[in-house]
Amino acid sequence: MKTETRVCSPLATLDIEAAGPRCKLLLGDLNGDGRMELLLVQPDNRQDVRYIPHQVQCLTAYDITGKLLWQTGKPDPGAGKQGSDYPAQIYDIDGDGKLEVLCVMNSQFHILDGATGEVKAVHELPGEEAHDCIIIANLTGKDRPSDIILKDRYHKLWALDNQFNLLWTHEGNPGHFPWVYDLNGDGYDEVMAGYDLLDHNGKLQWSCKDLDDHADCIWVGDVNGDGLPELVVGGSVTVMYDRDGNELWRYEGSIESQHIALGKFCPELPGLQVAGLDRMVREDDGKGLKGRDALFLLDCEGKEIWKEDRKTPGWLTIAETLSNWEAGAPDYILAFRRGGGVFPGLYDGNMNVVATFPTEGYVVHGDLLGSGNEMAIVYTDTEAVVYASAPADLTQSAAGGPLPQPKRLYSSTLYPGGEIIK
Repeated sequence: MKTETRVCSPLATLDIEAAGPRCKLLLGDLNGDGRMELLLVQPDNRQDVRYIPHQVQCLTAYDITGKLLWQTGKPDPGAGKQGSDYPAQIYDIDGDGKLEVLCVMNSQFHILDGATGEVKAVHELPGEEAHDCIIIANLTGKDRPSDIILKDRYHKLWALDNQFNLLWTHEGNPGHFPWVYDLNGDGYDEVMAGYDLLDHNGKLQWSCKDLDDHADCIWVGDVNGDGLPELVVGGSVTVMYDRDGNELWRYEGSIESQHIALGKFCPELPGLQVAGLDRMVREDDGKGLKGRDALFLLDCEGKEIWKEDRKTPGWLTIAETLSNWEAGAPDYILAFRRGGGVFPGLYDGNMNVVATFPTEGYVVHGDLLGSGNEMAIVYTDTEAVVYASAPADLTQSAAGGPLPQPKRLYSSTLYPGGEIIK
């Protein structure tokens, strides 16, 4: 069934040029005013951030109306770019009820006060290359996650408590962004480190079989409706495992499974659906071809529901799940960085574009005001444009207190993973 596409109008356009070019945008209620703030993270300028080292050059915080709140570091016009993760997250790591900014800067791990940007603590890295990304986990059985996992680009993990005491290390093929989740309900997170599942002590439990390259993204969800969490991994193919390491299905109808996302995109179907992005033709392979990618959707058994027959060029799409766009709406597939003149947009389970955001750029999303509905922010080097399903006053919080920091926002990555248990 064809659905009319809604072209969204901006709620606000914020000037973020003072943060410098090629930033990544993180969201969190940094000052506890019941509204999300914007944290612009600029990478180190020594070389392209796809390589080594991964560092933060400058951090700039704005409120949701565009007021600059604080800046730490100095923006550099020669900063790297989003070829990989920037080592920065927003989370209340010390449990004081206020958010901190965690980042690797000047070859050290910094913990900053979220409201002011002032340094609260500095730690030496556990390894020279322990700066690819930052993962918050519960490895020590506390009542809330308070441990930290660092990794190098493709080979090693370091697990630390929140005092930066080393708990364990793991060497293997951890992929881009390991996902942590308490799969067996024992109060400790397991770590899906690429194709390997580790327990909270770093001991290998099981490994995926017959997969090449590395894991681009990892999702956890009760996909088949049996009441237990499954793991869906996007790597050389898209594959689903149960929590005990049994492969349930694999989808081999993609050339390069670059992104996946779980959601109830088709409310009429059982279980959850698995959206994905197939990178069909790369532009960087030396063959001189025009790059092209395509979205696809699988049912809970891994069977293809549809695959996009894309006519426009573009091979760098990022796809993820956006929930609670408006009351009563199903989950949507958010796709951006599409190229070929295709704006960021929301796709439903029938491959219809239900909303487009007429600004080209990267996209973040969250419940910015505590209203229960998510908004999307499309950002460039100079501006951040806020979109929503309905008009809203960005100066007013609906929460009546500080907003919680959901796991999706304190697990920010260029390779979106996540969890959906419905």
